[in-house]
Amino acid sequence: MSRRCELTGVGPMVGHSVSHSNIKTKRRFLPSLKKVKLASEALGQSYTLRISNAALRTLDFKGGLDPFIVKAKDEQLSLTAQRIKRQVKAKLAEAAA
Repeated sequence: MSRRCELTGVGPMVGHSVSHSNIKTKRRFLPSLKKVKLASEALGQSYTLRISNAALRTLDFKGGLDPFIVKAKDEQLSLTAQRIKRQVKAKLAEAAA
């Protein structure tokens, strides 16, 4: 299982640990990921996704999973999130028609 957010695509970054004597050693900055169960209003289902804390705050700001995932780019989303996006778009198009 990769350490990558399923909604925003945020992954590990590389940098330096700098000691008091200014010696630099390589280190990895890992994203803060949580397994969260998110509910889709359009589909009436809940999905378990592994997302970052920043993405969770963004979901609250945007108004839930459906508005966020419809506007998200496919390159950032995982395969399961892309599948959810297709289902949500189809359901919203069906409700509009």
